[in-house]
Amino acid sequence: MTKSLKLASVPSKGVHGIVASAVYAGGRRLTEIPIEEAGEWSRKPGHVVWIGLHEPGLELLRKVQAEFGLHELAIEDALKAHQRPKVEQYGEAMFIVARTAQMIDGRIAFGETHLFVGRGYVVSVRHGASTTYTPVRERCEAAPAALSEGEDFILYAILDFVVDNYMPVIEMIQTEVEEIEDGILGTNQPQDQIVRLYQLRRDLLRLRNAAVPLVEVCRRLEQPGLPGIDGAMQPLFRDVSDHIRRVQEEIESLREVLAFAFETSLMTGQAQQTEITRKLAAWAAILAVPTAVAGIYGMNFDVLPELHWEYGYPFVLTVIAIVCGWLYWKFRSKQWI
Repeated sequence: MTKSLKLASVPSKGVHGIVASAVYAGGRRLTEIPIEEAGEWSRKPGHVVWIGLHEPGLELLRKVQAEFGLHELAIEDALKAHQRPKVEQYGEAMFIVARTAQMIDGRIAFGETHLFVGRGYVVSVRHGASTTYTPVRERCEAAPAALSEGEDFILYAILDFVVDNYMPVIEMIQTEVEEIEDGILGTNQPQDQIVRLYQLRRDLLRLRNAAVPLVEVCRRLEQPGLPGIDGAMQPLFRDVSDHIRRVQEEIESLREVLAFAFETSLMTGQAQQTEITRKLAAWAAILAVPTAVAGIYGMNFDVLPELHWEYGYPFVLTVIAIVCGWLYWKFRSKQWI
């Protein structure tokens, strides 16, 4: 039951199918095997077949189905990457769905991992954004005593790896959120920053919806009576549940911070607009004085106050300057300008 990892490299972009197919006994990897021999190896006592597939077609899934006698509904689900996290039992086999997540170009991209687990075999099917399970195989092969537990330990290792890979996504968002917080009270709030805050909060909601249902999946796996799950493995699935709850707490905390930052950004923008409005109103009031006086004296009337007075023009200019100066001082004292 050692894990074969030399075959577990990620397929090149656009290439789908078999990533790894190996058989293990006593925690040791024996050999790589073709799919057509997988069923025979899995029925040998003390042997476990571990097959990794990446976005396989129907023909390949049919081969796997024929080797392990997988249920038709499970094959249909594994062909389509639009399943919610769940665990379903079909006779002596289980079908488990987990959602995966990665940060790609600043957004969270989601994928799915479908797992067929039964006596003597584990088949993982990856769709969409997902990290290769090469590190899982390497860790399992490095611990033959644990890998000798069989298919339930492989199932635990994959689920634990999926959950652990939520944390790098959360950490990247947390770093970006801290940067946004540092500049949230700046004098200039660009529109794209507000849009980014909204995007991050929405992505975190989707991540929560992908991760939290795994708690129920692990709770089912902790219950006795499931095929291929030994009672001694139940604490390990409970540990995965604890990790998911920590992920959930981190997500909720970040969503609260983002909500506060979003509201603060909006309030800061409103405050800036109010400040600009005050300044415009203050200068408009100051300019209204000379505009009004000039409008009066600009009318075509011969009889106007002080029109023929020698000091009339300097007097009017002085009055305008005094009133404007007084208004400027009043607005300045109220910090409107």
